Amino acid sequence: MNNNQNFYTVRGYEILGKQKEILSHSMEDYLEMIYRNSLAGGYVRINTLAESLNVQAPSATKMVQKLGKLGLLHYEKYGVVKLTPEGEKIGEFLLKRHEIIENFLKIIGVEEKLLVNVELIEHNVTKGALNKIKILNEFFKTHPDILKEFERFRASYGSYF
Repeated sequence: MNNNQNFYTVRGYEILGKQKEILSHSMEDYLEMIYRNSLAGGYVRINTLAESLNVQAPSATKMVQKLGKLGLLHYEKYGVVKLTPEGEKIGEFLLKRHEIIENFLKIIGVEEKLLVNVELIEHNVTKGALNKIKILNEFFKTHPDILKEFERFRASYGSYF
């Protein structure tokens, strides 16, 4: 009997996930950034969004239009971008997901290319795994003595690669 019946390539898992979700990785990045920028004033302008994501304004406009068609935001040409309640809910989750993973990577000592690692992981982590990472973050936060012990162990362990 073959025990590998439930294994797929990374692309296979991506295809399975896309059957359930409507947002691409880029759409998630835009929603997260719109949410971040909207926290202060409730909206964001296209130029600010484009600068925040290091893209050209026409690219940001195209994505905003796509997200608008999905009912996640409101946008008027040459106006401001405002999230709908659904867009806000998703944006809040995306920002929390980013923060949970970033905190975890900092706890385990990732310093080099921190943001790159966060971006690569956040789009592919399951909600179940994310929840476990959040629990581990909270565990280390409430048990600083154990975190210090882990840091000593990590320092003495050296580098595997």
